[in-house]
Amino acid sequence: MADINRDDVEIELAYPPRFSYGERVIARSVVRNDGTYNGRDIGDVLVHKGEIGYVININTFLQQYYIYAVDFVESGHRVGMRAKELCTLDNLPDEVLAQLGDKAAALRTLGSAKPLEEST
Repeated sequence: MADINRDDVEIELAYPPRFSYGERVIARSVVRNDGTYNGRDIGDVLVHKGEIGYVININTFLQQYYIYAVDFVESGHRVGMRAKELCTLDNLPDEVLAQLGDKAAALRTLGSAKPLEEST
């Protein structure tokens, strides 16, 4: 039996989960089927970089990592992802929001049914 390659020495489970249920997140990279997604060929793109999803479940893997089940509404895929593969849209630090300036208001409507209010 082959050794399991653990790419991080940090044990994420020693800390609280980075994301919470229902939180809007964005994919930081393209996600391809590694053979664990039923009904799609290995290598098929499941999630595109920048696609918005919602955390629907939080589990663990190898007693080391949190795995976030994310529902990507646009593509219709539910995919398990690590925290390093995701970025929050709901809980950005104040300094990031300050750097975004007026663009921060548009973040509130991304991935939601709320229309962007036009300024008059």
